[in-house]
Amino acid sequence: MVLLTALDNQNLLRGLEILVVALIWLFFLRVIRAVWVEIRPPKVRSGETQGPAQGGRRERKSMRLKVIEPEDKRGNAFDLGDELTIGRAAGCGVRVDDSFTSALHARLFKRDGTLWVEDLSSTNGTWVNAERIATATRLGRGDLLQVGGTVFEVSR
Repeated sequence: MVLLTALDNQNLLRGLEILVVALIWLFFLRVIRAVWVEIRPPKVRSGETQGPAQGGRRERKSMRLKVIEPEDKRGNAFDLGDELTIGRAAGCGVRVDDSFTSALHARLFKRDGTLWVEDLSSTNGTWVNAERIATATRLGRGDLLQVGGTVFEVSR
């Protein structure tokens, strides 16, 4: 009887060991998938064209972010593509060297031809026209975007 109980305990431990290993593998697969989703290029919907406007139409002037504050960075401008991140990290499209800015602070993206900004769970928040945003917020020409101690103006 004691031998049977020892075998049952070993089988239970072996089963738990296999379960833990399977959960670790699932975790790593989710991490790899999340990284892949972030680095793959955006999909082009059918009917959309890439590159300059076709058929002799003039493409509208692209939107830009112009630095308003701090004073020593005033006048710097950044062209906005379809998607761009703002933060201290080296891979950000707009790199802000400011201790109040998170490594990945905010994301700007275009949806249906309009520009949007969303906070990426930054510590100090992202502000549009002096109001802290909690969800993706639409940006238009003349809007002020504050990330840490840096203020940008959206322009064309």
